[in-house]
Amino acid sequence: MMKTIFPGQTIGIIGGGQLGRMMALAAKEAGFKIAVLEPTMDSPCGQVADIRIVAPYNDQTALEELAEVSDVITFEFENIDYEGLKQLTEIAYVPQGAELIKITQDRIQEKSAISESGCPVANYVACQNFNELVKNIEKVGYPCIVKTARGGYDGKGQQTIHSSSELELAGPLFEHSACVAEAFVPFIKEVSVIVQRNKQGETYCLPIGENIHVNHILHETIVPARIEEKTAVLAIEAAERIADYLQLIGTLAVEMFVLEDGTILINELAPRPHNSGHYSIEACNISQFHQHIRAICGWPLRKPKLWSPSVMVNILGQHVMPVTNSLLKYPDWSIHLYGKQQAKKNRKMGHVTIMTDDLDHTIREIEDSAIWAE
Repeated sequence: MMKTIFPGQTIGIIGGGQLGRMMALAAKEAGFKIAVLEPTMDSPCGQVADIRIVAPYNDQTALEELAEVSDVITFEFENIDYEGLKQLTEIAYVPQGAELIKITQDRIQEKSAISESGCPVANYVACQNFNELVKNIEKVGYPCIVKTARGGYDGKGQQTIHSSSELELAGPLFEHSACVAEAFVPFIKEVSVIVQRNKQGETYCLPIGENIHVNHILHETIVPARIEEKTAVLAIEAAERIADYLQLIGTLAVEMFVLEDGTILINELAPRPHNSGHYSIEACNISQFHQHIRAICGWPLRKPKLWSPSVMVNILGQHVMPVTNSLLKYPDWSIHLYGKQQAKKNRKMGHVTIMTDDLDHTIREIEDSAIWAE
């Protein structure tokens, strides 16, 4: 079933976080109404929605209510109940479907799908229990990273193992789910490609972002990524190949490792707009959020163009006051705060985008600033 959704109709969003908020704001610019399903009352997306359904994501009655009020339904995060979403596709228009969620919720299925698409991943073994890990660890060797197949983000749900004497450290991970053990990749950079595709198969990638993490949390994204042209070609080709293999409708963020020789390995997929694409709101002729709305509504996509080199920096809980106190000093900063009421340490509260003519100078300025010291 394929539909075209027009302004004045209602887009339902499962999830009330900041990605849903920015998605909703983009949609409202074009005249759409927004309904959001979210367990908390005063969510970032709920604050700008026309209809708020406050209930757990797997509440079947709430999902049916969302279906009733929405002309099309999308989601802003991947940890949705697959069975509930699958049932929703039978009574509502969910162009992204449920299978993409099923694949990206499970690292074992995700790695298998990436490999089947013809794209490279790090050497890995899938283990259902700790004994399987012990038996198969030599296939990946040391050092390696053991990750839960399901759940885990921002560094949670994983354990680095340097030798057989540390293997026991991975034991508790199996209490949550099966795991994958990945060979450690000596990468020189991490980049991400956000690929977006509509129902007609029209596909575009945003300019490649170079990601820098601090304490396993994305700190900044530098655009364009400081990589060789041959690496950029490989990255775009891989993202488009995966999107075609998955028959993507909407948005897929493809996180990759860049190796010393300029080749890439695919690390992870996220079936939604992504933190590393926030720069596109100011720095491109089409943001990841506007393009996502176009894709799920069956509109033609716009070929992305980067207006200027840019850096996006996350505002975590400990940065809110320093950023707020510095507002008057930096007129060129575009500041986005997400409406979260409580500023907890390491919680993503917003972001700053800085468009610049001198990328190296801007990066040094960020690194030297006391704002981001913690």
